[in-house]
Amino acid sequence: MLCCLRSEERILYLKPDDEKDASLFRDAETNVELEVVERIPLVEWFANNYKSFGASLEFVTDKSQEGSQFVKGFGGVGGILRWKVDFLELAEYEDVDEDGW
Repeated sequence: MLCCLRSEERILYLKPDDEKDASLFRDAETNVELEVVERIPLVEWFANNYKSFGASLEFVTDKSQEGSQFVKGFGGVGGILRWKVDFLELAEYEDVDEDGW
């Protein structure tokens, strides 16, 4: 479930158990109860807003073997990000260890 709360117009993705946690609906600094403006399922929010991010949306059913594997592996939500990669620049970082040397 996606909740839009007033006070900085925060958008929260909450699991069903999280919706019972009253502290998520209060401002941490002032302890004022926040107004829930809208509650919509996450899939519906994706369907309404994906174009504004320049993305394409594909639904994968869990009725196939591949779809079932996807749901188990990614919890049902996943994405493929594509962008141009400069492999020469990336190779410079392969030689750097965790300390940056």
